[in-house]
Amino acid sequence: MQLRLLNVAVDGGDLRVLQWGTGKRVAVAVHGITASGMSWQAVARHMPPDWSLAAPDLRGRGHSRDLPGPYGLDRHIRDVTAVLRHFGGKPVLAGHSMGALVALLTRDAHPELVRRLVLVDGGLPLPVPEGADPDALLDTTLGPAIARLGQAFPSTEAYLDFWRAHPALAGHWTPDVEAYVRYDLTGEPGQLRSRAVEDAVRADGRDVLTDKPFTEALERLTRPTPVLTAPAGLLGAPPPLISPEAAAAWTERVPALRPQVIPETNHYTIMFQKEGAAAVSQAIRSAAL
Repeated sequence: MQLRLLNVAVDGGDLRVLQWGTGKRVAVAVHGITASGMSWQAVARHMPPDWSLAAPDLRGRGHSRDLPGPYGLDRHIRDVTAVLRHFGGKPVLAGHSMGALVALLTRDAHPELVRRLVLVDGGLPLPVPEGADPDALLDTTLGPAIARLGQAFPSTEAYLDFWRAHPALAGHWTPDVEAYVRYDLTGEPGQLRSRAVEDAVRADGRDVLTDKPFTEALERLTRPTPVLTAPAGLLGAPPPLISPEAAAAWTERVPALRPQVIPETNHYTIMFQKEGAAAVSQAIRSAAL
């Protein structure tokens, strides 16, 4: 699918949207906490020609990095709602990681704009130890993904090497991963940085790890909602972000949920590797039926 770039007007400026394909069936896809719309390219490759997949760069990421704060999930809900309205016709709404929580809350706020929901290794509330510092928990959980936000890199190759060493991607490097990493880079040689704004990431992380109405939004789901999960986590090894026990418990509580483990994937490769991307694409297409 050919990629084209467009802008959607939101509060404070334009939100960048990456669109693969020009088909009449539309999926809007929301990326994770330190990512960008480019994380959906491998999934887009598996979409049929009668589909379009549109993935915004969330506020404070990618080519939406210069949009002003305040940040947080409520702001993302408004921005994603603007993207849904731009396309019209009740798109399928998909989300990966934090993007799954954004998609969940957006669908809950505006069910009339969304055909169905697809959650990819996210969308279920995470257990947070009582009294935990959200910023410290983010640093521990996300590891290299958040560590890079405070670093400057001398060259593009140095940034690629940083990502090649990521424990979830070592041994799983693909052209789509490289395109995602290159898209994330901004600045001049010697002072290259991630496009993700650290203040935006931390504000969103605090929302994810504190009190938001995720449970209520889940309990209002009535149509079958796939929850695709990876057996390995953010650092490429177990435990997973969503355990089978957690998925089973939420499914008992919310019968609309349809959990599916995608074998031999981790939190990143469920989006980038052929098997994971194909499964996500299939779930999106099935959600349109």
